[in-house]
Amino acid sequence: MNGTGTEHAAALPATGTQYEISRGSARAVIGSLAGALRHYSVDGVELFQSYPDAAIPPSANGVLLAPWPNRVADGLWTLDGAEQQLDITEPSRGHASHGLLRNTGYTLREQDQASVVLSAEIFPQHGYSFHLLHTVRYGLDDDGGLAVRQSLTNLGTSRAPVALGAHPFLRLGDVPTEDLVLTVAANARLTTDERLIPNGREEPAGETDLRTGKRVGGLDLDSAYTDLQPAGTETGGGGEPGYRHTLTAPDGRTVSLWTGPECGYVHVFVTDKFPGQDCAVALEPMTAPANALNSGEGLAWLSPGGSFDAQWGIRAGSADRGGNSTE
Repeated sequence: MNGTGTEHAAALPATGTQYEISRGSARAVIGSLAGALRHYSVDGVELFQSYPDAAIPPSANGVLLAPWPNRVADGLWTLDGAEQQLDITEPSRGHASHGLLRNTGYTLREQDQASVVLSAEIFPQHGYSFHLLHTVRYGLDDDGGLAVRQSLTNLGTSRAPVALGAHPFLRLGDVPTEDLVLTVAANARLTTDERLIPNGREEPAGETDLRTGKRVGGLDLDSAYTDLQPAGTETGGGGEPGYRHTLTAPDGRTVSLWTGPECGYVHVFVTDKFPGQDCAVALEPMTAPANALNSGEGLAWLSPGGSFDAQWGIRAGSADRGGNSTE
């Protein structure tokens, strides 16, 4: 009994209900808070930077980003000539950051041994007057790879501007992240102002050129890349060439973020502030870059009843197999 004489069930952890899926030696856990990935391993090797279920996802680790990824400058944008003011969710820079579902609990739609489907509604609110449904499916394939499909559906009566993304931090077992080599096959990097709002693009050079691989420990990056070089059709998961971004260990093992062709941007964030880690790296699949509600770059417009999908996933492998196999 509590002080009011009302009996309560045990409280859920901060990350909400935990949904575990498994297939062979692969295991993943997803929390209902933000529909976020919390754990993913194959053969006991951790491929995702896990965090406690009682902790809010550190540095937005694993959260799903909808109806926009990254930042909207000052939380301001214009719709049909009228200024829209979003709530400021990144006070340190004064922006609206990572969409509208970061603090929302997702609802279970269906689950089996190897997959789970969750959903959450975006209701009309400050600066975003649209009603959407975000649905996500996490699934493990025969080789233990993790595949994620995100979908936005317009439940309202007017066209809605949308983009999708996610914020996974990758790792490769006990190999220190700073010793991994990061390869991103991108021919352009978005330049930004001091508040990390894009203001142009350039060909990567020096530290920012990841096309032939750079040791993570030598990087200081919070940058988006585009003009990505397509990988094999198996990467996109739908018969079209997608993209692959890979971390390679000194022993040749790899872990890759793969995306469908709709994810034409990837944001690379290297930090020494992830709890309990000397170094951590996020590879963030995005269908549009920061400030897309203002620039229009990569932005999709959904008609009433329309849907927009994005695919991405994580897969282990080895350098001689291009990161495509868990063998």
